[in-house]
Amino acid sequence: MDNIHNIIGILDELYPDAACSLNNMDIYQLTIATILSAQCTDERVNLVTKSFFEKYPNFYALADAPLDDIKNEIRSTGFYNNKAMNIKELAKIVVRKYNGEMPLTMDILVTLPGIGRKTANVLLGEYGEVEGIVVDTHVKRLANLIGLSKSNDPERIEKDLTEIIPKNRWRKISHQLIQHGRNVCIARKPKCDICRINKYCKFFMTSNIDKKDI
Repeated sequence: MDNIHNIIGILDELYPDAACSLNNMDIYQLTIATILSAQCTDERVNLVTKSFFEKYPNFYALADAPLDDIKNEIRSTGFYNNKAMNIKELAKIVVRKYNGEMPLTMDILVTLPGIGRKTANVLLGEYGEVEGIVVDTHVKRLANLIGLSKSNDPERIEKDLTEIIPKNRWRKISHQLIQHGRNVCIARKPKCDICRINKYCKFFMTSNIDKKDI
């Protein structure tokens, strides 16, 4: 896409300090927080993990924790049965196979319970070597609306984005798109008229053409 550098420049102006909105102090905390964030707001996750990490400060403590106790701690994040089983099994594997240290390669991460490619990209983007771009619901929606990708498949969208966005921007671009999705390109009512990137946006341009035809 010819305008990608212009879009990146505007996002840099709007969100120069865009960063992960999940509170974390290390790879352990980010791993658990990211798993809990599925179908849950980051605000809720941050509330839950504050006490969760005090009770379970590392993978060793989590591996030894009773499953029902974990469920009770994370209940308000939704889908807590599956999340609790995944994070406990994950903790046991990390303790047993990796001496309590999270492995930081894509090939290994995606084999662990509760971790798909999106979560792996989050972890590598913050604590490892970037191998891709995080494609969450905001990034997926904006990529389609702007015209950066025509696919609904997150992995295909990621591939489309990595082909047009310089690698040294992969770490930050997802945070910027997420923030733009929350602040301006809101799902239910996008603020297209005040959007700084509207002149590069396929959705905005198409909408204006349709209005002229009425």
